[in-house]
Amino acid sequence: MSTITPAPPSYKHAFLTACLDANVLTFGTYTLKSGRVSPYFFNAGLFLHSGHLVNAIAEAYASALIAYTPTGPSFDFDVIFGPAMKGITLCATVLGELTRKDPARYGGIGCTFNRKTEKSYGDGGLLVGAPLKGKRVLIIDDVLTAGTAIREAITLILAQGGTLAGIIVAFDRMEKMPAPLGPGGEKASPEEEVEPRMSAIGQVRKEFGVPVLSIVDLDDVLGVLGHMGSQAEMERVGEYKRIWGASN
Repeated sequence: MSTITPAPPSYKHAFLTACLDANVLTFGTYTLKSGRVSPYFFNAGLFLHSGHLVNAIAEAYASALIAYTPTGPSFDFDVIFGPAMKGITLCATVLGELTRKDPARYGGIGCTFNRKTEKSYGDGGLLVGAPLKGKRVLIIDDVLTAGTAIREAITLILAQGGTLAGIIVAFDRMEKMPAPLGPGGEKASPEEEVEPRMSAIGQVRKEFGVPVLSIVDLDDVLGVLGHMGSQAEMERVGEYKRIWGASN
């Protein structure tokens, strides 16, 4: 008999409800880029499909940051950096929501995003927004899948004289990284694929030694499914986690 996962905190539940209503989070059979067949799909590309959803997303990110901060007094930041492209709207809307919730604490924080290509005329440069030099920078993005985009953002922040304070994403799949390719580029065997490995979030957290937060993770999804009475979907997602869950 399956154990019912406890319901997540209210802001997580509200976020997941908004994602389910807008089909950001759906259940079925989906082949991922890794080749794995997943029983669910999280499509952050739908975040901007309505003003109501934009507000719900900003509220959830802000609540997750505020909920974490009292438990980590060293986690502080001066600038929110949104990597192009999805991070552009996230950094601005979430900063606005943080300032609405606590203007004294967050009203002086800036936000910044990068251009895909450096501008050689007008104001020029690669960044738009608050300068990063000498600042503690929080990266905000939708998901962290392989870690490539986040590492590029970190390299850019350090090159601009900033310090990485932490990272926040919307959803943590809690899924192990794919097995590395062989010396000739061949795919790993099925036995190698199921060996214990860290997730991309776990690797980044370990490599850079900063908090890597998420609004929700796969356990939160299981909790909502349990309280919705979606037994079949909960069992499919639970089995997927059992096979592909990360060791961290």
